[in-house]
Amino acid sequence: MPTYDYECDGCGHDFELFQQMTAPVKKKCPECGKLKLRRLVGTGAGVIFKGSGFYETDYRSDSYRKAAEAEKKAVNGKSEKKNETKKTKTDAGAKTSAKSGEKTAAATK
Repeated sequence: MPTYDYECDGCGHDFELFQQMTAPVKKKCPECGKLKLRRLVGTGAGVIFKGSGFYETDYRSDSYRKAAEAEKKAVNGKSEKKNETKKTKTDAGAKTSAKSGEKTAAATK
């Protein structure tokens, strides 16, 4: 059941009321008794699950997420550079072996 905020336009009294979603909106102020009570529209509260079965990392701060993302990009960047140098060395080796293969074939003729 949600908690609703109410405010009286007559006396300015404001309070919270825990009631069902299907319950009718209260209209009578408990302080002054006037029918000038209105329910305020709020953003609500974020739901945070605590206890066993939930991970602490589910609710990490934005700064932690940004730092982790930057670290991940740095690691990926280094591994891509290593892959590029391996490809370059492999390509160069393949060209050399192809040339030596041509020489061998030419020498046998």
